[in-house]
Amino acid sequence: MWEKLQAIWRVKEVRNGLLFVLGMMILFRFTAHIPLPGIDLVQLQRYFEANQVLGLLNLFSGGTIKNFAVVALGVAPYITASIILQLLTMIIPRLEEIQKEGEQGQQRINQWTRLLTIPLAIIQSFGLIQLLKQSQFPILTSSDTLHLVTLIATVTAGTVFLMWIGELISEKKVGNGVSLLITAGILANLPTALSQMLATYDSSQIFTYVVYALVMAVTIVGVVFITEGQRNIPVQYARQSSSTGGVMTSLPLRVNMSGVIPIIFAISILLFPTVVAQFFIHAKTAWVANAATWIVNIVQNQTVYGILYFSLVVIFTFFYTTVVFHPEQVAENLQKQGGFIPGIRPGKPTADYLQSIINRLNLIGALFLGGIAVLPLIIQGFSGSKNIAIGGTSLLIVVSVIIECVKQVESQLTMREYDAY
Repeated sequence: MWEKLQAIWRVKEVRNGLLFVLGMMILFRFTAHIPLPGIDLVQLQRYFEANQVLGLLNLFSGGTIKNFAVVALGVAPYITASIILQLLTMIIPRLEEIQKEGEQGQQRINQWTRLLTIPLAIIQSFGLIQLLKQSQFPILTSSDTLHLVTLIATVTAGTVFLMWIGELISEKKVGNGVSLLITAGILANLPTALSQMLATYDSSQIFTYVVYALVMAVTIVGVVFITEGQRNIPVQYARQSSSTGGVMTSLPLRVNMSGVIPIIFAISILLFPTVVAQFFIHAKTAWVANAATWIVNIVQNQTVYGILYFSLVVIFTFFYTTVVFHPEQVAENLQKQGGFIPGIRPGKPTADYLQSIINRLNLIGALFLGGIAVLPLIIQGFSGSKNIAIGGTSLLIVVSVIIECVKQVESQLTMREYDAY
């Protein structure tokens, strides 16, 4: 471990990249503590304590909504825009063709994602403000039009600012910027959560604390196991290949290629109908108010929430793997390089074989990932603690993001070693 840290410090590019990321994290947490004017933070805290859905929304935003800071929405609009563009890519053939254009096509998709983030941030900030206005707590001390427009413009600008920071972090190739911002928000809330747990410590609940610690350990081990697990497909290159003639190598296929993205997608989908329903709970039309109340109650039901959460994690694991891994392209590239899988004919049979392997790996990875996601909910059913469900999701995101960052840093070090030779 110390050798790795020394190697990181010796390599100027990696060292500067990590220091830059650390600086951006400090800047992010600084802006997360600049509250917007006209907000009663005491009443806001009470509202969050009474609403579990807003607790998940706070987690999704990176812990910024709870303070209602200038970056209150966090990177949630950017993630929503990414989800929309990726769904449209699978539906619209023209977008799929643009995505296959390589780096240039990906830059166009990214630019459209940035542009879509702005109207989504305006809509979400307006919806969040209206949600606070309709709450039973006097959160907004001023509700005139100019003040509301100022709040929406400030929150939207904060989202664009975080989107820019996230992309700057990603350019340093030490981790995904958006995931790191969410992780920073989760870790920043850890001291507060621990202090609250110690303040309310009860010796009669020692068994609950022990079980919770075991759940955390199982979650960490499970995430590491799935993230590091892979299936190596043997590949033989023909002797006439000038670059790799006669060499036997392998094609690694990971059990979970999508990382933490399915968790983020699942949370966003679960939050959307619930947040929308919150607007209509006090509607004058009886059936609208009843329908909104029913939706909120359904999602807050731990059994229904667990089933939906598990199902969405599984679905998005398959979906995102389909987006990032294309067996046809891999098979085509192998054939162009004179490579083939022993016992499998090149071309379409190779693509079909790779697809069948990916489907089996995805099934294992998705079920395991979904199981880890709902495991804290099962423990919550026995202990009655509301913090465990959120803590389990947070732990899942943090561990996955840290593993991704460590692997990217290691790849940077390996590349520098090759350059030295």
